[in-house]
Amino acid sequence: MAATEYDGILLGSGHNNLILQAYLGRAGLKTVCLERAPVCGGGLATVEDPRWPGFFHNTHSFYHRAITDMPWYRDLDLRRLGAEYIEPDLNVTMLLRDGDALEWWTEFDRTAESFARFSRNDAAALRRWRDEFVPILDRILKPESMSAPAPPEERAALLERTREGRRLLEVSRLSPLEFVTLEFEHPAIQAGLLFFNGLREVDLRLPGFGHHIPALLASRRKAQMCLGGSRALAKALEKAVQAGGGEIRLNATPRRIHVENGRAAGVETSDGGWVGARRFIVSGLNPVQTFLELIDPNCLPAQWRERAANFRFNLLAPLFALYVNLKAPPRYRAADTHPELRGAFMTILGLDHAAQFSEIVSCHEAGAIPPTVMWGSCPTRFDPSQAPAGFHTAFMWEKLPYRLRGDPRNWDSERELHARRMLDVWTEYAPNLREATLDWFAQSPLDTERALPNMREGDLLVGALSHGQTGYNRPFAGAGRYRGYISGLYLCGGSCHPGGNITGLPGYNCAQVILGDLELPADWAPERPKAAPAP
Repeated sequence: MAATEYDGILLGSGHNNLILQAYLGRAGLKTVCLERAPVCGGGLATVEDPRWPGFFHNTHSFYHRAITDMPWYRDLDLRRLGAEYIEPDLNVTMLLRDGDALEWWTEFDRTAESFARFSRNDAAALRRWRDEFVPILDRILKPESMSAPAPPEERAALLERTREGRRLLEVSRLSPLEFVTLEFEHPAIQAGLLFFNGLREVDLRLPGFGHHIPALLASRRKAQMCLGGSRALAKALEKAVQAGGGEIRLNATPRRIHVENGRAAGVETSDGGWVGARRFIVSGLNPVQTFLELIDPNCLPAQWRERAANFRFNLLAPLFALYVNLKAPPRYRAADTHPELRGAFMTILGLDHAAQFSEIVSCHEAGAIPPTVMWGSCPTRFDPSQAPAGFHTAFMWEKLPYRLRGDPRNWDSERELHARRMLDVWTEYAPNLREATLDWFAQSPLDTERALPNMREGDLLVGALSHGQTGYNRPFAGAGRYRGYISGLYLCGGSCHPGGNITGLPGYNCAQVILGDLELPADWAPERPKAAPAP
């Protein structure tokens, strides 16, 4: 392969790198993205079942929170490019074993009404915390997530200067479990609130994350889905990259990042090709891949290599997934008394009280399968294009340990057995699945790692939000502002601030840093928020 040269090279075509590349192209930079897979987009995958043509499944990413409010979604005009989102009214429901249901609506008052059926005190707490955290979210947490993080001491000093900042610091000192048990009384409500934190992002026992739950309560946007499947967002981002002159090379696996005179100078690919970088290289890979597998040890201080080796992946993030092709959508028993549930977007099953989380965490630590708690959707209720006319697709996800019984390879013999167990539990809530199911397939945490090596140990969040791996110290101390020690080497992706999930903010923030370092204009970039005067 002939050598080529660009202003910049990006490694990996996850959504964060595609967002970054689109911004770099708008600034006039010539870039290329090297992607090992035959398609771009990373976890933004919508695949057709090869055994059942016309049935499509979103195999890694489906729920996209508040995407339409993200600045990059507007800046890159992604709706026009094909990424159109909907946000169903009955956004989430948790079906209890006694036939009742706890509901989260896009309309806050309806959510409060659902809470009040279980506990009027909890409904009042919901309103109180929502009202208190709306300004904290708008003035502090959102701006912080949309710029490079400040050092912890500087951040704390700024927060101490305002009433909202001091309140944020106070609540943050709690763990999610402490916050919920202090502020809410009903076990089902406690469990539902902890679900969004403890099964999605962090160990709910860890102090420092107590603010996550009131911040979610204050969010005006809920879970959204992309019409045409999550892959439609990847396709729209690909068009945005191409509109700026960016190039994406598929089936191109990086073998080595070359460093010359202390500067990131180029990338060697596994087929022996060479791509030169005049100004920068961006790694959207995890820090183990970047610093230990792609860079000569002599180019990095021992301390950086040690910190990369100690990078922790999320114990609770690995996902087991069951995907089904259906003749009819799931019909839940609870809808007989709660007919609005027929329009529910996300459905949680098997969760009734907060005490279950302790058992789930213990099972993950022991490599055992806990009692089933799962959640999922029937996408074709809202987007018929994802199945043939008159048919449906649906899925259920469950967080399960990567090292099953101490070895992830055990999933290869356990996958089908566990999928059948999940389907049995699902059928207890939706009996029509016995007749409606045409076929199904499953994916284990090990399958996630095989498909997306960046998600080591099946970690969809690409790094634990623990062991100090947050904010200015994400992925680790010294690498928290999207720069990778070597001159011209930058970091992007879920391993960076503010973390994993489909937010696009690591890419958005990295673009600000690179263009700032190159002294190129970025009129779209927000100014770092200034501290408000002391009250």
